[in-house]
Amino acid sequence: MTISPATQADLPEVVALMNCAYRGSDGWAAEGGYIKGDRVRLDDLQAELAAGLPLFVWREEGALLGCYSLEKSVGDTFYVGMLTVDPGRQDAQLGRRLLAEAENRARNLGATRMEMTVIWMRDKLIGWYQRRGYVATGETRPFPYGDDRWGVPTRDDLHFVVLEKLLA
Repeated sequence: MTISPATQADLPEVVALMNCAYRGSDGWAAEGGYIKGDRVRLDDLQAELAAGLPLFVWREEGALLGCYSLEKSVGDTFYVGMLTVDPGRQDAQLGRRLLAEAENRARNLGATRMEMTVIWMRDKLIGWYQRRGYVATGETRPFPYGDDRWGVPTRDDLHFVVLEKLLA
């Protein structure tokens, strides 16, 4: 598994991968039924990386297989976001390998807890994370209505649930 910090040169492929995985028709984790448009735009991701977003890419033989961001949150908690794998290879257990790598990286940075947010109606994805040891905290966070960097929602009841996992 070859994971490295993303560079500006990686970003066009990362954007294509994330938009395909989150808003495409392939894969089981797509959001297309309730959010239209891109999940991420190149100029926004370029700005985030330039501002210090810790974004990591997974490449094998030059091919981009996945990515994730990992940010220190509060205390010894780290937030994992943008976890994305090639939808055409989701049945190869790439997601669980990538998530485990993110958790190990966080552990090596002193984390004892991981946190993430998932749109409440993504039952299959929440279940997948629960099978990896994440639990719902009961906390919710608002969906960024009016901020088209996340796409255009087609419903007015979207919000995020907070999931966490204690790291051994």
